[in-house]
Amino acid sequence: MAYRLALSNQKGGVGKTTVAINVAGALAARENDVLFVDLDPQGHGTEGLGLDDAYDAEPPSLYDVLLDLDSRSLINALVREHEEFDVVPSNVDMFSAEPKLTTAMRSRERFAMALDELEHDYDFVIVDCPPSLGNLTDNALLACRNLLIPALAEGTSIRALEILFDQIETLEQGYGVDIRDVGLVANRVETDGEATEMMAWFEDTFGGRIPVWEVRKRVALKRAWNEGASIFTHREDCDMEDAFLDVAAHLEEVAG
Repeated sequence: MAYRLALSNQKGGVGKTTVAINVAGALAARENDVLFVDLDPQGHGTEGLGLDDAYDAEPPSLYDVLLDLDSRSLINALVREHEEFDVVPSNVDMFSAEPKLTTAMRSRERFAMALDELEHDYDFVIVDCPPSLGNLTDNALLACRNLLIPALAEGTSIRALEILFDQIETLEQGYGVDIRDVGLVANRVETDGEATEMMAWFEDTFGGRIPVWEVRKRVALKRAWNEGASIFTHREDCDMEDAFLDVAAHLEEVAG
């Protein structure tokens, strides 16, 4: 079975999707077979991979896969080929998924059931979650059971992480599962006093248990996004490639 990894932080503006795309790109660069799933109704991952047409496409979409139990195998038909890895894009209809899932049977297990229907044998499935804690993020956490946390090196991240871990504990108790956090990516780090203090806090809080990576703010990452790719196929070199490759190497190790 593919190693499933969710990237989640309900705090907006942390660059979660940029991290997700470049982690997937790093895994692909290390010759892994990767599927990227954009579970965010805003479709930033879909846009950042140059698949804007899929976001506005007519049904079926990921919305139908999640809302109709009889359609979950349609996830295979949604897979798009990208130059680096395969993609299941988001769709504008996904904005309606959250409220409708709330009253659905097995509402937080729909995504796991769909992933179980995948016909291709991937090494990794990377899931970009919405920037909120709700049914879609719960679906991703329960389906993946492995979590990579993108966060900003600023004080507001502390409370956001507390809320995220409270939600994880609730899911673990409610469903009798273990959801493992496998690392934290401090993203868009700038050279200032607050960032230095937060990096020290991240290391003190997580460093003895999970790795903490630092990704500095680089315009090359944004330009790669604009070209619909990760930094690994972007024509411009970036000194943050090694950080993402380190993340990928760690994921390979924990995936066994």
